[in-house]
Amino acid sequence: MTKIELNKTDRIYQGDIFRNVDFIEYAIEKEGIIEISKIQFPLVIVLTQDCDLAQDYYNRIRENPDSQDKILFSVMVAPLYNIEHIYSGEHLNNLGIKMQIINKNSKKTENRFLKNNQNPRYHFLSFDDLLNIVDSVIDFKHYFTVNIKYLNLFKKNNNYIGKVVELYREDITQRFAAFLSRIALPYD
Repeated sequence: MTKIELNKTDRIYQGDIFRNVDFIEYAIEKEGIIEISKIQFPLVIVLTQDCDLAQDYYNRIRENPDSQDKILFSVMVAPLYNIEHIYSGEHLNNLGIKMQIINKNSKKTENRFLKNNQNPRYHFLSFDDLLNIVDSVIDFKHYFTVNIKYLNLFKKNNNYIGKVVELYREDITQRFAAFLSRIALPYD
């Protein structure tokens, strides 16, 4: 069970969970009309290192900082997908993308690997029933950035759910970093 702190604070922390966060795919201008394509994810978790988030926050609240080199433009996040949608490969159906099906039979190796966080691509999270969040999975291939000012607005309204406690968020971060730093093998 993943532990969550529900107390709301002013700054963004690594492991914060938000609801209804938009990802802007693109913005283009066509004949004087601006077209914006966005995807709204029901749940996301912040992956950016907490030391960077803290330095950004303290540099922003100081009236005359010596330097503003600690200011962040954006925060790295990843969607939390409903595990049932992961099993059926339908977690990106609304985008017209069919994903791999993972057998949900608990005796099958691929499900055991998923739930025991032995598959390097995915991270399984189970939450307390009081949070009203179903068992979820982070797919480390699906990360994106969100403008920090936009996310700060979310922190101030009802889109903030809580923060994964330090021990659990460090595990997520270590696994995410390991996935990103894997040695790429040629596809052809």
